[in-house]
Formats: sequence, structure tokens, C-alpha cells
Amino acid sequence: MKHLVHGYLRFRKDVFPQRKDNFHLLAERQAPDVLFITCADSRVVPDLILQTEPGDLFICRNAGNVVPPFGEAAGGVSATVEYAVEVLKVKHVILCGHSDCGAVKAVLDKKDMSRLPMTSKWLKYVEATWQYREPGDPIGDKKAQHTALIHANIVAQLHNLKTHPEIAAGLAKETLQVHGWYYDIMSGAIEVYDQHARRFGPLEDSI
Repeated sequence: MKHLVHGYLRFRKDVFPQRKDNFHLLAERQAPDVLFITCADSRVVPDLILQTEPGDLFICRNAGNVVPPFGEAAGGVSATVEYAVEVLKVKHVILCGHSDCGAVKAVLDKKDMSRLPMTSKWLKYVEATWQYREPGDPIGDKKAQHTALIHANIVAQLHNLKTHPEIAAGLAKETLQVHGWYYDIMSGAIEVYDQHARRFGPLEDSI
């Protein structure tokens, strides 16, 4: 805990005073353009990766960057999506998976999750990922297979996301765009999913 407290003290002493006006503007309202749904993995730090500021991203995190299909039991992810679109009026929803994802690896390795009953239930949403694998995905190389399944999980969760009525309505009215990203921890690179070509490519090529 000490390094957290020391970090807080540096923030109060050195960072906050320099940006006090910005924080005061954010104290009573927020107006982010982006809902960023990603994994709870500690190695994925959206504001660091994207160099964003407080107020830029409305962030939703969970194990495996999962979005349950609409109609499942009400939960934090569905409520966050609904609030972001209906109240905050975000213009973009980014669903971001990442390399070496433990949630996907648990499904790939068919790990015994009996001692983690809640996690086991949650990973049922990741298990559906198998049907979204591309025909040419590797089947021999375990690491390549893991990456292919992570990609497929992003596609699966995008599909689930679009079952939510507020997302479907925003896409139909063209007031909202949905994006699937893959972040590589080792290289720092981001790939974006091309929904028409059904493949991932460098994010910078999509600009």
C-alpha cells in the first residue's frame, strides 16, 4: 500500500495543483466521446496507451472484456453501456482485448474452475468465442491459437454488444460507431478489426 499512498501524495502535491482548473471543470459534469470496454488485466492501462486525459474516456473493465448479450441478468456492463449511450451520448464504443488474456487462456486450456464458481459462470460468455474463429486460424501452435481465440473473443463480444437496443439504435441512426481493438502488451501496438474484411490490421492504417 505504501507506493499507492506515496503516489497519491505526489499527485496532490505536484500534479493536481498544475491541473486544478481542468479538474474543477470536471467536478460537476462529464462529457466523454468514448466508452472504452476492456479487460481488468493490470497490464492494460487505457489512459497511458492512448495518452488520454481525465474526462476523455468512460471506462468499463471486467475479466475478458466481456459484454453479456442483451436480455441476460442486469449487470454492471449492461448498465454502463446503457448509461454511456443514453445519458452521456458517447459517439464511439471501443471494445479492446489484449495479448496473453488469462480469461481466454482459461477457456482454451479448459481449466478446472470449480473453486471459482463466479468466474466459471462469467467465462461462459467467453466460451461462445469458439464459433467466431476464422477457418484459417492456427490449430497446432498453442501461442498462436491463444492469440486467434483472443481475436475471436473480440468479435464475439462485438456481436453481443450489438444486441443491446441502444447500440443497435445508435448504429442505425449513424450517431454511434463501434470498434474492436486488440492491444499487444509486448509491442504496444493496437490492431483494429475490419468488420467487412473480417480481419485485424494496424490501427494507424484505419485513420
